[in-house]
Amino acid sequence: MADPDLPDNWGRWGADDELGTLNLITDDVRAQAAAEVRTGRWVSLAQPITPNPMISSPFAPTTVDVSPVQQLMSYTGVGVSADLMLVTNHHAKSTHLDALAHWSTGDQVYPGRPRAEVVTAGGVTHASTSAFAAGIVTRGVLLDLAVDGPLPSGYAVTSHDFEEAERRLGVEVRPGDALVVRLGWPATPVPGTPTPGISVDAVRWMDRRGVALCAPDRGDAFPPLDPGGPSPLHGVGLGRLAMPLIDAVALDDLAALCAELERYSFLLSVAPPRVHGLTGIPVNPVALF
Repeated sequence: MADPDLPDNWGRWGADDELGTLNLITDDVRAQAAAEVRTGRWVSLAQPITPNPMISSPFAPTTVDVSPVQQLMSYTGVGVSADLMLVTNHHAKSTHLDALAHWSTGDQVYPGRPRAEVVTAGGVTHASTSAFAAGIVTRGVLLDLAVDGPLPSGYAVTSHDFEEAERRLGVEVRPGDALVVRLGWPATPVPGTPTPGISVDAVRWMDRRGVALCAPDRGDAFPPLDPGGPSPLHGVGLGRLAMPLIDAVALDDLAALCAELERYSFLLSVAPPRVHGLTGIPVNPVALF
């Protein structure tokens, strides 16, 4: 790796690995996660999506919002209707799971393969969504940093914030956990307003704690906290630590249920469609208590 001062997992699980920190989710971790389900209560962490029709004027909608899903209706006969979808996998209005091939460090993709050989015109050949084909099941922990309202504009979340949240909420992040972080901001940039974000210090803390998966409502700050350095969550977390990210999660419902139950750990199930060879895929993460 080019910068020895930043943490990385390249080579930790071998030259052919495609799971990255998902290797930390062992059978024991999953069994302990299953023990979190005691009430049967559940909540989705996904943003709802309303598709835009894939048609042009004068029938196109006048809304200025652009959906991550474009829909084309198809009548197949015999009273059966169907449709086609055009999906933008990495969209701020779609909760999606980033594969490790989504990010490169220099001209290489984890764990050290040339990007030109990994991301090809025919699809992704390594570290793609194929690694998520069996789904992800582990213990989830919500660190709600926005209990008293959204974090300030441009705020850099640090390891101190995480540890303070653990003490305040009575929960501890353990190896193999999925870390869910609520900053209280939307995933989409706010015009004219710097958003808060996760710092490199916080990502180093995730590495020390053995976080397997990270799911923040607002991950990397916009504009960047350090314009001259790598983006903390994508550049260091995804690119170097090989820690898959669930981008653009919706956490208000989860935060409300955690507060009601006075519990901030749960079973997290992430079951993406089994579509191989992509850099990312929309998902509907579900927390069960």
